[in-house]
Amino acid sequence: MTQSTLSSHQVKSRISPWLIRLAYPLGYWLIMPSFFGRLTITGQENIPKTGPVIVAPTHRSRWDALVIPYTLGRWVSGRDLRFMVTSSEIKGIQGWFIRRLGGFPIDVNHPAMSSLRHSVEVLKLGEMLVIFPEGGIFRDTQIHPLKRGVARIALEVESQQPGCGVKILPVSIQYNQPYPSWGTHVTVNIGPPLDAASYDTQGMKSNSEKLIHDLETSLKGLHEGETSSQELAIA
Repeated sequence: MTQSTLSSHQVKSRISPWLIRLAYPLGYWLIMPSFFGRLTITGQENIPKTGPVIVAPTHRSRWDALVIPYTLGRWVSGRDLRFMVTSSEIKGIQGWFIRRLGGFPIDVNHPAMSSLRHSVEVLKLGEMLVIFPEGGIFRDTQIHPLKRGVARIALEVESQQPGCGVKILPVSIQYNQPYPSWGTHVTVNIGPPLDAASYDTQGMKSNSEKLIHDLETSLKGLHEGETSSQELAIA
C-alpha cells in the first residue's frame, strides 16, 4: 500500500512512493553505515511478514525513526511502516519528511480520539504501525512505564475484527552514548511478537493492563540482552 493515503476523522498518514524509494537506498547504503560505528541487529526472524502489527520500540533518540525502517522496514520485511509520533516531532523539515513517510501526530498527554481511531484503521487494513510505548524519548538505559494505549489499540482491533491476528512486536534500541554522534554503536534486539488474540477483549481494562505488563517484561528482557537469536553485525 505504498501509494496510499489513509484518513480517519482529519488525521492522515501518507506514504509518498517517490520519497520512500529515495529514502530507503539513501538510509540503507549511505546515512546509516556512514554515521554509525557499528549496528548490531538480532531477532529479525521474529518480524511478521503479513497481518496487522504494532511495532513497539524503546525510544532513545530521534535517530530511532531511521533505525526502525532500517532494521525491519521494506528492505527487510517487504513492508512499509506507519508511525505514531509525538506532536512535537512533526515540525520543520523533519516533520515534512515524517508526514510523507507514514507518520501522523499524537498529543501524548491528551491523546485525541481521532489519532487512536486512525491507528485502529491502519491496523484493520493489515499494516505495520510503529508506536513508541514509553511515550517519549528517554536518554537512560531503563525501560520506563509503558502507556496502556498500545494494548488498548491492539485489543480494539481484535474486538472489531476477531481473528485478524494483531501482533505486538517488542523492539529494544540501545546506543552506547546518550546523544548519538558520528561513530556511535547501536544495538537493536527484536523479540517474539505478542498475540493480542491471547487476551480477552471483553475485559478491556484488565486485559490491556496484562498485555502492557507482558510487553514491558519482554522489552526489559531484550534491553538486558536476555534474548538470544541470530545476530547480524554491520561494521
